[in-house]
Amino acid sequence: MKEFLLDNKSFLIKGFEIMAAVIGILYFKKYKNTAAKYFIYILIYVAVIELIGAYTIYVNKYEFLKSIKVFLKGTVFEKNRWWYTLFWSIGGVKVFSFYYQKILNNKTFIKILKWSTFSFLGISLVFIISDVSRFFTGTFPAISILGSIIIMQCAFFYFFEILQSDKVLMFYKTLNFYISASILIFWLVNTPLIFFSKYYTIQDQEYVHLKTFIMLGAIGFMYTTFAIGLIVSKPEYD
Repeated sequence: MKEFLLDNKSFLIKGFEIMAAVIGILYFKKYKNTAAKYFIYILIYVAVIELIGAYTIYVNKYEFLKSIKVFLKGTVFEKNRWWYTLFWSIGGVKVFSFYYQKILNNKTFIKILKWSTFSFLGISLVFIISDVSRFFTGTFPAISILGSIIIMQCAFFYFFEILQSDKVLMFYKTLNFYISASILIFWLVNTPLIFFSKYYTIQDQEYVHLKTFIMLGAIGFMYTTFAIGLIVSKPEYD
């Protein structure tokens, strides 16, 4: 089992993401007149990002893509770090923030979230411009940490609102509860791993494996919870 998870971690992660996106599409009609439709768009967005971002795996695995591999070799696009920094670490935070601005009712919370996201985008741009080479070859832990703060901010604002309303009595029928609970747990698990990213080396296989198992569990839990929420929740109309 251990070897299977390690050898297929990329496909398992994409499987969870595609599963959630497919269920979202199947249940789109149920939520098409609610803000939840934007969440389904986000699931599709994430699945597409993952499928495209895996181009480094495709060109190494499939012989008919050998010419593309040769073309990418030695270029800044040989690695896909830039793709995930741009469309996940930054873009993912932006789309989740957009969604919560749609579902929150407290105008102060919405305003804080807007300015926090705007500041995050500006700071991220500064980090990238100041170290363009890392944008293509490495990661920006600071961007990931700031993004985690924005996401947790979204979840906390939602929970604060729901605790002050009658929705708390029927939370298990609310899609946004499933979304907020799962992303909060995911980022609480993921953020400490960012602080220890400097220890992520090929030589330390024990830590590499531990991080892989933790991430697989967190991602699997999050997207499975998304899928369950889409199935069991009732649409919330404005």
